[in-house]
Amino acid sequence: MRALLVAVDTADPRRPLQPELQELRALAEAAGASIVGEIVQRRERVDPATLVGAGKAAEIAEQAKETDADLIVVFNDLRPRQRRRLEEIIPLPIVDRTMVILDVFARHARSREGKLQVELAQLRYRQSNLIGIGTALSRLGGGIGTRGPGETKLEVDRRRIAQRIAMLQRQIENVRTQRATRRSGNHREPLIALVGYTNVGKSSLLNRLARADVLVANQPFATLDPTIRRAWLGDGRYVRFADTVGFITDLPKDLVTAFRATLEELDEADLLLRVADASNPDWPRQLAAVDATLHQLHLDAKPSLLVFNKCDAANGPHDAPGSLEVSARTGQGIDRLKSALDAALER
Repeated sequence: MRALLVAVDTADPRRPLQPELQELRALAEAAGASIVGEIVQRRERVDPATLVGAGKAAEIAEQAKETDADLIVVFNDLRPRQRRRLEEIIPLPIVDRTMVILDVFARHARSREGKLQVELAQLRYRQSNLIGIGTALSRLGGGIGTRGPGETKLEVDRRRIAQRIAMLQRQIENVRTQRATRRSGNHREPLIALVGYTNVGKSSLLNRLARADVLVANQPFATLDPTIRRAWLGDGRYVRFADTVGFITDLPKDLVTAFRATLEELDEADLLLRVADASNPDWPRQLAAVDATLHQLHLDAKPSLLVFNKCDAANGPHDAPGSLEVSARTGQGIDRLKSALDAALER
């Protein structure tokens, strides 16, 4: 799949475009696309009809033809009206950032629970955006935006989609009940939940702390299903570490809602270990996105400890008060982190 990236930059100082555009590139590649070009349109505000303006849309169509692109990946969220108008000008399937994220989740869902949650998020998104009607998705041929529920489910009427959503909600509620039952019999040891931006090395850190062998992959959202491992902190204390799904700036609300059963591990945690990437100069924005999601989940008052992973690849120390620096790869700072976790649990 050859994809052309398109973005409208409104020069919002709170959200500089370039770091997030690089993230979109990584997400699209994780979804199986090969990026053949990038077009950024600078405007004070997005065009309500076509997002980029009719003239720019024609220019995108021409560049897509020149680069043999067969997919347009749009950074900005698309309204149904904008998508339809763009598809009239650009004769290619068009997906936005949310659809790409949903597709990456669908690729990485392994457990039955994970697949249920991804399908629920996809159906909710498609229902609210009225996409999947007509030829828009049939042209994708199984590409980004069609994985998970599949094309046939997207072509049924509203009533059948609503019925499917209701069934998925019941099944996920059963998952929540089963999780609550398992947790009720296991309160002897404290639970520490690792939270952080996607791809900051949470799974690698869990492996180092618990001497585990959890899957590690250098791509966004490699971990979807919560993983719990028991570890020795020292001084007679054992704890349980929980690795959870990574966050991202403006994580789609449908995903947060669908994965609430998984994220309940965070509710039960005695302590949150907020993991940041010491080697990424964009860590302040990433950490702000994590904190915003924790606030959305009503977890911002939960006791937490901030740790910078990948310090072996960092250019220098970080000035975040009370934070620690470690390297899951080399083991640097791990003993100090364990001591800090033990002291935090004592408090």
